[in-house]
Amino acid sequence: MPSAAFIWAKVLGHIENKMGAAATSAWFDDTNVVEITDHQLILSTPYEYQQDVIQRRCMEYIQDAMRELYNQEVEVVVLLEENVEEYKSRMEKPKFVEFNPEFTFEKFVVGSSNRFAHAAAVAVANNPAGAYNPLLIYGPSGLGKTHLLYAIAAEIHKQHPNYNIVYIKGDQFTNELVAALQEGRNIEFRSKYRNADLFLMDDIQFIAGKASTEEEFFHTFNTLYEAKKQIVLTSDRPPEEMLKLEDRLKTRFQWGLQADIIPPDYETRMAIIKNKATSLGLEMPDDVCAYIAENVTSNVRQIEGTVKKIMAYQKLNGMNIDVPSVSRAIKDMYKGKTEALPTPSLIISEVSRFYSIPESTLRGTLKNKGTAEARQVAMYLIRQLTNLSLPDIGREFGKDHSTVIYAIRKVEKAMDQGGVLAETIRDITANINNRL
Repeated sequence: MPSAAFIWAKVLGHIENKMGAAATSAWFDDTNVVEITDHQLILSTPYEYQQDVIQRRCMEYIQDAMRELYNQEVEVVVLLEENVEEYKSRMEKPKFVEFNPEFTFEKFVVGSSNRFAHAAAVAVANNPAGAYNPLLIYGPSGLGKTHLLYAIAAEIHKQHPNYNIVYIKGDQFTNELVAALQEGRNIEFRSKYRNADLFLMDDIQFIAGKASTEEEFFHTFNTLYEAKKQIVLTSDRPPEEMLKLEDRLKTRFQWGLQADIIPPDYETRMAIIKNKATSLGLEMPDDVCAYIAENVTSNVRQIEGTVKKIMAYQKLNGMNIDVPSVSRAIKDMYKGKTEALPTPSLIISEVSRFYSIPESTLRGTLKNKGTAEARQVAMYLIRQLTNLSLPDIGREFGKDHSTVIYAIRKVEKAMDQGGVLAETIRDITANINNRL
């Protein structure tokens, strides 16, 4: 990248051709460059009137010059000199966030169900922004996607301690964007993510259907990709099944590598159980390990939770670790999928997360269009996915049963017509099922 002095000289030359030497000197002799990146130019000037003139009369010329240099839109910001130090302090690279020390490559149990995803993650960690950029790891909840994401971060930090590593969940990205727009912190928001050397996003599916979030993520993705920065994403399904995700994002996800993780097979479950028991200092007989592996089959998180529960029973109740005792202790953890019904709280939580609306608002009385639709969807899904009666559903929201009937009929009518709401119901239902 050319030096800041070279770039700024080119910009001033362009401005001089448009405004003349005298005007350029009058307004820019006291102007200094604070920072230049391939997507942003930050200037400072000592006087408010000078800042005002540059913003009103000269901005177009500056942006034209930067566009010629970078062949893309570049954001231009003019600060007062008195605010430069505050800006620099806010823009300092964040310190590396120490992830769960359990989530490393060494502690990831590799089996046939996750071998490809693990190999891809190791390759990315050893060669960031190499062949696999972006890397998208997808599969149901609780199978180790986040473990691999954190392991990549830990390994890259070990090899490149000065890398700016940024991690965010899909729904948190939306929430931060909304807050930035409300508080006028667009520059800080963009700098936080577009200056990353390693960008990690968990649960990318939660940005689907949110137009402003998808737009912001699209430009963030392009900036990072063009700057040869590594992007790693996770989701609970492949991009082609995210019906509300923009096609231009689906296409970009295909530029790199997609790796799926499926529920572990018997041998992998046995290895996970023994590995977890060893890490907890728990002696687990082979027949008990086999019993757990045969009956707890859903996901890694559930398997590890089972081992933790057995240890708790042993420590707190003095339970013998044998098959009959373990069977009684964990019988509630291996119900068949058909027996597992989501709770109203789980459904409301997922609807709230999908629509980016607080649960308290969803259960409240606010009646704007977005909140009303989300509340009706929650009522409909509780009716479809649980055994609650209409009055019981109403009590979850402080409504009577007639309001619930109205909500359900309205959603059913919209679903009969297909379209966006039908896709929304499908996506939320998938999210709920992944948490069972």
